[in-house]
Amino acid sequence: MSAFYVGEGLVIEGNDLDNVAHIDLIIGPKDGPAGIAFANALANQSAGHTNLLAVVSPNLVCKPSTVMITKVTMKGSKQVMQMFGPAQAAVARAVVDSVVDGVIPKEKAEDWVIVCGVFIAPTANDNKKIYKNNYEATKLAIKNAIHKTPTIDEIIAKKDTKHPFE
Repeated sequence: MSAFYVGEGLVIEGNDLDNVAHIDLIIGPKDGPAGIAFANALANQSAGHTNLLAVVSPNLVCKPSTVMITKVTMKGSKQVMQMFGPAQAAVARAVVDSVVDGVIPKEKAEDWVIVCGVFIAPTANDNKKIYKNNYEATKLAIKNAIHKTPTIDEIIAKKDTKHPFE
C-alpha cells in the first residue's frame, strides 16, 4: 500500500468562478506522512488560516477524520461562515459518502486521515453552490486519490488542454 494517496477535484458550474470549488487532498494511514500532516495542520494555526475538522453536524466528525486547510486567507465573517458552514458540511458528507459508496474502504475509516485543502473565492455568494460544488469536488478528489487517477498516460495526452484560470 502507498504511504498516502493524492487527489484533486475542481468543480465549476458554467462560468461561475465566484462559487468554484477546488479541492486538493492527501489520504492515508494515521501512522504515516498523512497522519503527521494531519496533526501539524491542527496544531499550526495562523491568522486568516483557521484549519478545522470536517463535521457532518456539530459533534459528529466524519471518518476518516478530515482536517480542512483554507487555501486562501479568510477575510471577514462572510467567508469564515462559508468555510465553517456549507464547505465544512460538504467536505464531511463527501468523505462519509465515499465510505458508503466503497471508494474508501470502511475498515480504513478509523485508521486513515485526510488533509483537505479547500478554496472558497472571496467573491463566493451562493451557499447552496458552495455546498454542491465542494461536495462534488471532494468526492472527485477522493476517487482520484484512491484510484490513482488520472494516470500518467492520461496526463501526457491532455497536457496541452486549457486551464480554466488561464
